[in-house]
Amino acid sequence: MFENIEFAHPAWLWGLLVIPLIILWYVLRHKCQEASVRFSDLADFAELPKSWKIYGRHLLFVLQMLAMALLIVAIARPQSSATNQKSNVEGIDIVLAQDVSGSMLARDLKPDRLGASKNVASDFVKGRPGDRMGLVIFSGESFTQVPLTTDHGVMLDMLKELKSGLIEDGTAIGDGLATSINRLKDSEAVSKVVILLTDGLNNAGSVDPYTASEMAKLFGIRVYTIGVGSLGTAPFPVQTPFGVQFQQMKVEIDEKLLRTIADETGGKYFRATSNKKLDEIYQEIDKLERSKIEVTEFRRLQEEYYPLVAIALALLLLEFLLRKTVFRTITA
Repeated sequence: MFENIEFAHPAWLWGLLVIPLIILWYVLRHKCQEASVRFSDLADFAELPKSWKIYGRHLLFVLQMLAMALLIVAIARPQSSATNQKSNVEGIDIVLAQDVSGSMLARDLKPDRLGASKNVASDFVKGRPGDRMGLVIFSGESFTQVPLTTDHGVMLDMLKELKSGLIEDGTAIGDGLATSINRLKDSEAVSKVVILLTDGLNNAGSVDPYTASEMAKLFGIRVYTIGVGSLGTAPFPVQTPFGVQFQQMKVEIDEKLLRTIADETGGKYFRATSNKKLDEIYQEIDKLERSKIEVTEFRRLQEEYYPLVAIALALLLLEFLLRKTVFRTITA
């Protein structure tokens, strides 16, 4: 109950020192009290039993002191938790640049290319709790879905909701890479990485992929490129008058471009023809040098004096009732 408790006004706790002085005064006062009636001989009273009320009357004083102590502590305002907590975690900054074009719905990977990429990426995020991560999606254009964050719950939620058709169709590899670089260029991490997944040729966007590669090299960003798709042909969903049907279409991936981007930036190119192939890139990233990132967690303060005040008032009420009933004094 008292773990991580601090006081807003700790100086009031010095008031607790008054309580021992009051107790001392109370003891001395009762020792000095004299009987109001004097007898020449007390022998006749020696055998009389002493009532429990003689000792019980001191209970009133005990209740008063307990209530006073609780009220002093309450005035000092005990609070739980802390305003913020800083910690250092070791990791690297990683941006996942995910192709969400219509061709990512091809069924040569299970359940399809996009679904397989999402599943493996989610496992990757879960396995690296110390890294800051971001998510960029691209098709005919690109935008940031999740900026760099240590909140991996947000990353997992966004990956889960990712689907094709969110933006204009096409494959703007240069735009996707440029947007990812923009998220990493101001990072102070020693290792900055982009994992770019695509399944097509660069046929849209305003940024040339080779120019984006030079930008990545300039900012010290490693780019791991993954060409997603089987060799040869793959079943693509096609809308027909009879509904969606699958047709075998040629798989076209600009492997020369992806390999050049990876080589120029110190990364590596992978051809992912299955989900298992994607694991290779994660093993490579694990070998990267890690950097320290300062994380500040903000927490809300909670006042803890309410129960103390309630208990103190209850004790004072009990003392009042006992004084007016059980320990009632009759005065002339």
